[in-house]
Amino acid sequence: MKNHRNTIFYLVVTGGFTALIYWLICQGKHLELDKKFLRPVTENGHWNDFMASLTLNLHNLLAILLAQIITIIVVARFFGWVFRKIGQPSVIGEIIAGIVLGPSLLGLYFPAFSIALFPIQSLGNLQFLSQIGLILFMFIIGMELDLKVLQNRAKEAIVISHASIVIPFALGIGLAYFVYYRFAPVGVAFLPFALFMGIAMSITAFPVLARIVQERGIHKTKLGAIVITCAAADDITAWCLLAAVIAIVKAGTFVSSLYVIGLAIFYVIVMLFVVKPFLKKIGELYGTKDNLSKPVVAIFFLILIISSYTTEIIGIHALFGAFMTGVIMPDITKFRNLFIEKVEDVSVILLLPLFFVYTGLRTEIGLINDPYLWKVTGFIILVAVIGKFFGSALAAKFVGQSWRDSFTIGALMNTRGLMELVVLNIGLDLKVLTPEVFTMMVIMALVTTFMTGPTLNFINYIFKTKDASILDEIHNGNKFKILISFGNNEKGKSLLRLANSLVKKQKETSTITAMHLALSDEVHSYNLEEYEKDRFFPIVDESKVLKQEITTVFQATVDIETNIAEIANNGDYDLLLVGLGKSIFEGTLLGKVLGFTTRIMNPDRLIDKFTGKEGLFENSPFDERTRQIISKTKLPLGILVDKELQNVNQVFIPIFSSEDSFLIDYAQKLIYNNNSQIVVLDANGHANTNFVFKSAISSLEHKYPKNLTLMEDKIIKKEFLATQDLMVISIESWKSLVDSGSSWLNRVPSVLILKH
Repeated sequence: MKNHRNTIFYLVVTGGFTALIYWLICQGKHLELDKKFLRPVTENGHWNDFMASLTLNLHNLLAILLAQIITIIVVARFFGWVFRKIGQPSVIGEIIAGIVLGPSLLGLYFPAFSIALFPIQSLGNLQFLSQIGLILFMFIIGMELDLKVLQNRAKEAIVISHASIVIPFALGIGLAYFVYYRFAPVGVAFLPFALFMGIAMSITAFPVLARIVQERGIHKTKLGAIVITCAAADDITAWCLLAAVIAIVKAGTFVSSLYVIGLAIFYVIVMLFVVKPFLKKIGELYGTKDNLSKPVVAIFFLILIISSYTTEIIGIHALFGAFMTGVIMPDITKFRNLFIEKVEDVSVILLLPLFFVYTGLRTEIGLINDPYLWKVTGFIILVAVIGKFFGSALAAKFVGQSWRDSFTIGALMNTRGLMELVVLNIGLDLKVLTPEVFTMMVIMALVTTFMTGPTLNFINYIFKTKDASILDEIHNGNKFKILISFGNNEKGKSLLRLANSLVKKQKETSTITAMHLALSDEVHSYNLEEYEKDRFFPIVDESKVLKQEITTVFQATVDIETNIAEIANNGDYDLLLVGLGKSIFEGTLLGKVLGFTTRIMNPDRLIDKFTGKEGLFENSPFDERTRQIISKTKLPLGILVDKELQNVNQVFIPIFSSEDSFLIDYAQKLIYNNNSQIVVLDANGHANTNFVFKSAISSLEHKYPKNLTLMEDKIIKKEFLATQDLMVISIESWKSLVDSGSSWLNRVPSVLILKH
């Protein structure tokens, strides 16, 4: 009876109160007699009424906004991926996505759908959300600036940076002189129009530039340090200049704008000498903690909003306030990282694409509808490139840089990207720029950003040199070279132990290189060195324990899998070791092994299907990243499935086909260098039928009789597998094991899967 008490209580309570609710509703119907009220209209039928209600819901502004956000994120991520694949910054793809969703393409070919998705009355919501995204993004940009870099290299950088501003600024004003009469809005004086043309020509996209420097692997070189410093100085100068230009435009005359500029100077003084010390105190109190409490986060966000509000009221735009707040954040890397993690995903992934699309909705390529307008657009691009590219390059040459480095600096400083769009949107909002000029300038921003990568490649080709990067460290022809590529520290240490066991006694004739690649949009320029140090510290520490010298390689990239394969293929390595992970041992076997991300369709997989490269690994038991590395590497590859590998003393090598005989070479290395005990399972009797395999086994048995055991029993006991440290298997045999659902997979130790 006691077991049924809860059930009886549940039935009595829910049943009784449900009956009471029904009775009250029935009694309430009698009250309707004396009341006039609206009854649901059903003359058109219940289905039609439902459809009418559904249509009304679809036209609700909130529903429209959510549909817009879904569409924007999907399209922006897709175009960002496409442009990353062709070696361009993803921001270009996201800008293109905005133009595609605007009147230039979607509105031109699918006008009804465009009007339904982006009705005029909904654009205000899109604009305000995009502005919030920009405020958060500018806050991040301010935090990314490392002012200590400016102090250390200020002399050369400021000369180059200010030359890269004043030269294009002057050329922009000169351009404004020639296009003012034909293209300036009615009622706009020459001064504000010319100032906006000048500032638009002189801006540099610091975030895009920093990503390109990281991806090219030149961030550790003198050239990389100079160009990052130049961009940082350029960013600060350009935003201060923009604030002054906005003040002049809003005030109407230069004299009246002096009041606005005076208030702006007072605001900057307060931020530097009052707010910054206050924030520094908070940073010192909480900078060592792994997370921040909500009241602390609330204080910083409140200061961000107040700062943005203040600069908007003063008349120099809310974005300057957000940028300034980021600049004065406590100079504690961990503290800034915590804030960037909280802000970046929401601003960059969710809100910033809204700005790109809002810009795209205002960009009408169709306005440039005759050859004359395209000539003007070409002339604008030419002036922009001459001013920024050659202005920066000549200044760099003047301060003592080589021609190659000078042109490289010029090409990087010519990158405009998102920052240009911010300036142009402000100009359009202030009605200083016409939609025609706005469209021309957006095209200029795209072209100058897009040309950065090809220009750098061309400069390297002309001067017959490569960026000081990744492959500088090892080119010893007769050494056995192992490259380990790790994502997290624990897997990195396991890979290092494994590599060490292969070369322990041959250190004079072998090298080990530990490599970590990070996505460039996840690594910020201000803490790049600290990020690298943190990533490699456990690996270097482990190398000291093993008494194994290693070379470390770090690079930021847009495509980790492709770069791992390229570095391995081009570096003359003999073996690449990567980690698969331990997820296949968690939970149910088939659910984890066959439930890898390879079952999820993505753009890489679709391309492989269309190009016929899917092949063997269509249903392979590898995550998508590992599958990409397998398909792109042209050298021996080892994939470690790590179950906290500590030692490589007991090693099990199953041989299922004659093609697996190459595994005996690795057995020999493990025996010689690590004195490992090797158990070889000859599953199909190849020791008697295959000459190559038989010879290799005989040679090992002769040299190391105490280290080699040959098994022919196919039944592998659980107790035996529990005694093994590592199983070494070929990639084809591993796939067969997974496809067959072998019971081994529940019991195996760490596994090294080798591709010959």
